[in-house]
Amino acid sequence: MTTAKLFAPCELNGLTLNNRIAMSPVTRARATEDGHVGELQQIYYGQRGDAGLIFTEAVAVTPGGRGGPFLPGLWADSHVAGWRQVTGAVRARGGRIFCQLWHAGRISHSSFSQNGEPPLAASPVPGEGRIFTPQGMVPYETPRAMTLEEAPVVKGWYRDAARRAREAGFDGVELHAAHSYLIDSFLRDMTNRRDDIYGGPVENRVRFVIEVLETLLEVWEPERVAIRIAPVGHAYNAWDSDPEPLFTHLVERLNGLRIGWLDLVEGDTGVSREAEPSFDLQKLRRLFRGVTIVNNLYDRQMAIDAVESGRADMVAFGRAFIGNPDLVRRLEAGAPLNEAPPAVYYQGGAKGYVDFPTLAEQAAAG
Repeated sequence: MTTAKLFAPCELNGLTLNNRIAMSPVTRARATEDGHVGELQQIYYGQRGDAGLIFTEAVAVTPGGRGGPFLPGLWADSHVAGWRQVTGAVRARGGRIFCQLWHAGRISHSSFSQNGEPPLAASPVPGEGRIFTPQGMVPYETPRAMTLEEAPVVKGWYRDAARRAREAGFDGVELHAAHSYLIDSFLRDMTNRRDDIYGGPVENRVRFVIEVLETLLEVWEPERVAIRIAPVGHAYNAWDSDPEPLFTHLVERLNGLRIGWLDLVEGDTGVSREAEPSFDLQKLRRLFRGVTIVNNLYDRQMAIDAVESGRADMVAFGRAFIGNPDLVRRLEAGAPLNEAPPAVYYQGGAKGYVDFPTLAEQAAAG
């Protein structure tokens, strides 16, 4: 029987991968209060090292860029050692791993910053809903707009985190530019109400993400840089009124920088593959010159078909990896998947994190 292309080893952008299945960034809230990772994360990511490419959970580039407590960071040199344990564990399984660099922007809270400042965003447009903080659940605050004078400082946060990611042994970095976080808030006209060089027409709203990518390219080769976008996503009830010209222009600019990987969320992540206003996202796939990874609510057959048809180079799974450390093996065998209850996603500790059984362990237990 011929092995589906999804499960076959391949080489993409100079990286030899076990298969064409990626692990999407999945926040698990198991870091220390000051953003360090260690043995638990080493086990967790190492268990999932059979994936072709792992993207870490969102890793904050500054303390005030966290979107909740117990989330990991790379804003300090002291964070490097823990992440080096993680990359070593993945590499021991023959896997590859990129670090997703992140600033939560308006979806953060002043309690996470070192000086109690309000969250940073493109414009003072608060998120809808509530956020979990050390003081419990509280409403999102009105963020402060980034000043032009602050732009070099913010880009420096990303550059320094990218350098630390390299020191920690990652294979590359991904810029989180989706889901209404800092970078995404500059892209969308709903959250960007600026009238300076970063606001107004599409060319201006794309400017900041391109500048941040340019700082990453000071540290990493373009073929080791990825970007995650959600063109028609409605995360935190934010979207763009006309996403097609916006994201078409962005992808054209990515090509100009020779960015290697496009991590493309189709629809509303974790909710639906449909969202409005919408457009044919395959237009971006056809336009982008690097590797395209698609994701959002894929099942086994959808993933096989996407790669076989050429609609994607890879397919990423997120929540399915929580309860299935051996997800690749299960998908290839067409085996049932463990269901991880949402209650364990962020509860902390080893339970519900590194104790889900593999297919082989379940068989041995009878």
